[in-house]
Amino acid sequence: MIHTTVILAMSADGKITDTALTAARFGSANDKSHLEQQVAASDAVLFGNGTLRAYGTTMRVISPDLLEQRKLQGKPPQPVQIVCSRSRKFDPNWRFFQQPVPRWLLTGNDCRDTAMPSPSSTQDSKKEEDTAVPFPYPITDCRETAMPSPLPSSLFLLPSSFFLLPSMFDRTLTTKTIEGEIDWIDAFQQLETLGIKRLAILGGGKLVASVLAAGLIDELWLTVCPLILGGADAPTPVEGKGFLADLAPKLELLAVKQVGGEVFLHYRCDRAQSQNTHK
Repeated sequence: MIHTTVILAMSADGKITDTALTAARFGSANDKSHLEQQVAASDAVLFGNGTLRAYGTTMRVISPDLLEQRKLQGKPPQPVQIVCSRSRKFDPNWRFFQQPVPRWLLTGNDCRDTAMPSPSSTQDSKKEEDTAVPFPYPITDCRETAMPSPLPSSLFLLPSSFFLLPSMFDRTLTTKTIEGEIDWIDAFQQLETLGIKRLAILGGGKLVASVLAAGLIDELWLTVCPLILGGADAPTPVEGKGFLADLAPKLELLAVKQVGGEVFLHYRCDRAQSQNTHK
C-alpha cells in the first residue's frame, strides 16, 4: 500500500495562491527546506497540470545531505515527478522539461485522442522496454537518463497550447476514469506495481480533494504563512465539491512547530474512515 503525504503552504486565511493563480512563493527558506525533506523521503511526487503551469518547474532534491541519504537507502538521486493531466496540454518552454528528473504523465483513458501519437520506431520501442522496470531504476546519475532527447528549435516557437510529444515523458500511465475523473484506486494500483511506496502530493487543491475523497491520503503537512491573500476565487488546499460536516475526513494532530512567523502543522488522516465514508 502506498503511503501518501500532502505537503502544502498556505496563507493565514487558507489560500495556497492568489486570485491570479501565480506561483506560491510566499513560504520562507525554512518552508522550502521542509518541502525538500519531504520530497527526498518520497519515491515519487504527484502534482496537477495547474501547479506545473504556475511554477514551470518542480521541487527536486539538491541538498548534499539529502542526496546522500537517498543513496544510502538505495534510491536514485531524484524521486519520480508525476504530472496529472487529462488535457495533456503543456508548454515545451517550461524549465520542468529540462530539469534532471524522471518524468511520468498520469492521465485518463478517455483522453487518448487529445495527445499526439507516439512514433512507432524501433528506438521508441526500445525506450519503452528500457523504462518499463520497477522503481528504483538501475541508474547512476539521473542526468544521464531522465532528460529527453534535444527538441528541434522549431518546437519552441509553437504556442503554449501545443500538445506535448509523448517522448518528453519517460512513462505515461493511463488510468480508468469515473464520471470524467481519474480513478485513483486504479492509479495507485499501477503506481504500487511500479514500486512506488511513498508518494508526496504537492497540489493543487482539486487534485488533493479527489485523492482525499478516494480515501488515499495518510498524512497532511500544512505550513501556515504570515500573510492574508483573500479572494473568493483564490484556491485552497482542498477544493472540489467539498464534504458535508458529518462526512468530512477526520484528522489527528501529530505535531505543531513554530519557526519564525510560520507554523508547521502535521496531521494524520484516518484513511479507513475516509474510504468507508466516501464509498
